[in-house]
Amino acid sequence: MADIDAAWLHLEEPTNLMMITGLLWFETRVDLERLKATLQRRLVARFPRFAQRVVMLGGAAYWETDPALADPTHPGHAARLAEHFTELTLEAPGDRTALAARVSALMSTPLPRERALWHFHVLHGYAPDGAGGDGSAAGSALVVRLHHCIGDGVALARVLLSLTEDAKGEARALADPTGGFTEAPAAEAPAATAPREEGGGLSGLLRAASAQLAEDPTRLWRGAARGAQGVRALGKLVGMRRDPRAGLKGPLGAQKRAAWSAPLPLAQLKALGRGAGCTVNDVLLAAVSGALRRYLEARGHPAEDVRALVPVNLRRLDRPLPRELGNHFGLVFLQLPVGTLGTRARLLELKRRMDALKRSPEAGVTFGLLQLLGKTPVRMLGTRALVDFLGHKASAVMTNVPGPREPVWLAGERLSGLMFWVPQSGHLGLGVSILSYAGSVTVGIASDAGLVPDPEALVEALDQELATLRAALDAAASVQG
Repeated sequence: MADIDAAWLHLEEPTNLMMITGLLWFETRVDLERLKATLQRRLVARFPRFAQRVVMLGGAAYWETDPALADPTHPGHAARLAEHFTELTLEAPGDRTALAARVSALMSTPLPRERALWHFHVLHGYAPDGAGGDGSAAGSALVVRLHHCIGDGVALARVLLSLTEDAKGEARALADPTGGFTEAPAAEAPAATAPREEGGGLSGLLRAASAQLAEDPTRLWRGAARGAQGVRALGKLVGMRRDPRAGLKGPLGAQKRAAWSAPLPLAQLKALGRGAGCTVNDVLLAAVSGALRRYLEARGHPAEDVRALVPVNLRRLDRPLPRELGNHFGLVFLQLPVGTLGTRARLLELKRRMDALKRSPEAGVTFGLLQLLGKTPVRMLGTRALVDFLGHKASAVMTNVPGPREPVWLAGERLSGLMFWVPQSGHLGLGVSILSYAGSVTVGIASDAGLVPDPEALVEALDQELATLRAALDAAASVQG
């Protein structure tokens, strides 16, 4: 196992599972046998990691192929594949609350180490309006659990999307996050069409950093370390104070909570951004900042700025995924303007900070540290120490992944929506995920049950913040007019 992948395996603790959790929901019922067949062809056969389990020898982690899972002609294949699927009916009334409870429970449950580290839960009777729960409702939801040692969030999101089909029922292989696809599953497949991104905001920052660093992850580190900016960035990182935010940090427990917003129309978010010269990502991050302010104030905590740890993709998104997947990302810090008064003022301050972050070599410094530690004799201890060190300086993990622009189908059923949550590495108790799909954006919250027991309150505060921002921008436009 590659050093950096093994690090994420060893970082797992009962209170902080290194597991990426995905949620896909459908208005129609998903057929389990058709889903199994689809995953055998497009997941297990295509990516060897999904037919391998982890074995430990002399303290080192290795990948070992499970012949019963890898070979569809093996007499035990059907039974072994079935071990990675669970079919259930949601508790009545089968609404979002029931689904969130099930997702939260699964998010708190480790994957069995004796098997390949992935599992699909097929939950029937899902009806957002609460008309399900007895299996008679047509809708289904899939909860997907994938271990971080297989790959990072961007890679695994692309893997999940590569399972899907277009409106004509044609399989789409090795999907890039925004809907461009290559036709062949092998490593020699031609490059996908480069995704289009907005120039600013978090997505723009991540894409720019990815393009610069994908060929040689240590290149920017070496260049930055030689310059005054790199020295200052490293000094800033080392000297950065801890982020002991009341209400968001503390000892972790084993139980986690999950919540997510209703899909937010992308066109409306774009219109809000245009009104202030900001991107969609600026709008969403400012709204998250305001939601955190509302949440903290309502619970008697000071509304101070919150530092977020942001994973930054190192892969070229215009190239196919390698069959071995793996982790290729670094980390940067984003100071969310929770302490800034005024919804519109928060948006403008967030944009200013994002613009400054894009000009900073901080990303290169962090990338280089992660890569260099992976090559040292104490790489495991070094990586754990670095992740813990970075986690002390933040209160949340924040991720942003662009999804397909057009609707997709899985196992013959149209996908209505999707969400994902990444683990809160570094002993953090709060994660915020942003995912776009088919003209809408969904925001997900994952939290430690002891620190933030009601993540749905943050989702409600996010809706309120967006409504207030819309009113504030309308008022500003009216005055200018």
